[in-house]
Amino acid sequence: MKRVLVLWESNTLSRLERSALLLKRGMPALLEDGAEQLSVLIADEHAAVRSPNPFPLSGHKPVAVVNLWGAVPSAVAILTALGFTVASYQVDESIYRDYGGNEHAAPRDWPDGQRSPGVTAVTFMERPARLSEAEWLRRWHGRMSPVSESIQPRTRYVRNHVQQASAGAPPLAGIVEEAFPSPRHITQPMLFYGASGPLSLVVNVLRILAAVTHFLTLWRIQTVVMSEYFILTNPPAPQ
Repeated sequence: MKRVLVLWESNTLSRLERSALLLKRGMPALLEDGAEQLSVLIADEHAAVRSPNPFPLSGHKPVAVVNLWGAVPSAVAILTALGFTVASYQVDESIYRDYGGNEHAAPRDWPDGQRSPGVTAVTFMERPARLSEAEWLRRWHGRMSPVSESIQPRTRYVRNHVQQASAGAPPLAGIVEEAFPSPRHITQPMLFYGASGPLSLVVNVLRILAAVTHFLTLWRIQTVVMSEYFILTNPPAPQ
């Protein structure tokens, strides 16, 4: 099963320092510890973009997300030793849209280790107490995903449904990765909501808002804009 590690900083780093620390030290150490597949999203110098979500979950925002497959027993210890606070989540991943799956991007053609084009909005979600897990999942997958797909210019959309969390981890139920072609596609409302004019902007904002509030409490969502790096996606065949 996939594991998602959410990172907060114990010490304040610049975006450039954070990126260098994770890419040059953290990711190689995770590969050495046995990662079979690995990617990382970082709030780095290329993703200094205002969040599209005006209701932060807390003042202490995550600064990176590590997507990890395989038995990596020292993963949390490795990242903690670099100065990060780490929460670990076992998740059920479903990729609703991948690069090349719509008109907003061609199929992936860049190698492992290279930064992906555009930026990725990573959203951390709690399940409202008013909804059972089954109903919450039905509304997320059955309504939110297709509505937002029909409106927003996403190039990739990954849903991570949390199955189990480490002790003391924030009570997240879902972690979403939504890639966009450029920072402008997040910061400019006409692009972000796929609008052709003022009227369609209002209509699309209301459609998105209705879908979001159908399965989430609006002020219990946090979104951080990050850069995406695929570190290992084509592991070698077993010997």
